[in-house]
Amino acid sequence: MTVILTNDDGIDAPGIQALLKAVNDKNVIIAAPKDHQSGCGHQVTTTRPIKLQRRSDIEYAIAGTPADCVRIAITQICPNVKFVLSGINAGGNLGVDAYISGTVAAVREAAMRGIPGIAISQYRKGKLNFDWDVAAEFTSAVIADLLKLPLEPGSFWNVNLPHLQPGEAKPEVVFCQPCTKPLPANYRLEGDDFYYVGEYGKRDRTPGSDVDVCFSGNIAITQLRV
Repeated sequence: MTVILTNDDGIDAPGIQALLKAVNDKNVIIAAPKDHQSGCGHQVTTTRPIKLQRRSDIEYAIAGTPADCVRIAITQICPNVKFVLSGINAGGNLGVDAYISGTVAAVREAAMRGIPGIAISQYRKGKLNFDWDVAAEFTSAVIADLLKLPLEPGSFWNVNLPHLQPGEAKPEVVFCQPCTKPLPANYRLEGDDFYYVGEYGKRDRTPGSDVDVCFSGNIAITQLRV
């Protein structure tokens, strides 16, 4: 089957290369934003042209949002696409992040059009570096398992990988509910300018929710619906 790969960090981000590595036996088309679009939510472009750059037979850089990329991919590039994968995002997309995340919006857009998908994100502890090879390894196993599971029309999977350090135990895969606690809304004021200083890792977490599971060192999987 043909699979669309996209993200919100941009087509040149290392995360989408890790995702490509994770699905190297699949027939894929990469249709991803030309530029960084993190946090754009489900924004779409309707008032200006969206420039498309074909980089190769399977790779398209699109000057739009992740939702734009999926719209164009499934209506103009590959009408017979069967699945959409979005990620691997550099940072978590847990709980209420799903309303903000362009990564998640990409698979939501697909689900709106009857196409199943998986959003994959790599939680980051502080400013520590990612190991994209490990992320690709975990992602490959998770995708293989999720493709075997039934998915109701209008539903999609949201996967968050923990940020493990060398020597830590291999994570378990936990199916859970998304946390509904709000993100920190802390700001530093300088004159009339507000600078966001909320700390992601200090957000509230409901026990057993995806935030709690991922922060505890395991792979959190939630099923979301349009």
